[in-house]
Amino acid sequence: MIYCGVRALLVNKRLIWAFGISILFCYCIEFSQLYQADWINGIRRTYVGSLVLGKGFLAVDLVRYSVGILLAFWIDRYFYKPSGGENNGRI
Repeated sequence: MIYCGVRALLVNKRLIWAFGISILFCYCIEFSQLYQADWINGIRRTYVGSLVLGKGFLAVDLVRYSVGILLAFWIDRYFYKPSGGENNGRI
């Protein structure tokens, strides 16, 4: 989902940009779960806050994010056909 959102925002950038930004975003969210201050835990207790920020750090989630983003990247790379004569979207 994150990769698709980044690609929708950065249509004219190379695919590797979407991959890198997606990985960075997901890893930042996951590592932010190690921070347990009262104010951010209050946000996490809300429905939207728990969906966006998560509830707890799990190292396996980093693997899941990586596999999902890599899969989306490879599907995008396989099906993406840049318009015109340029090779704008390729890696």
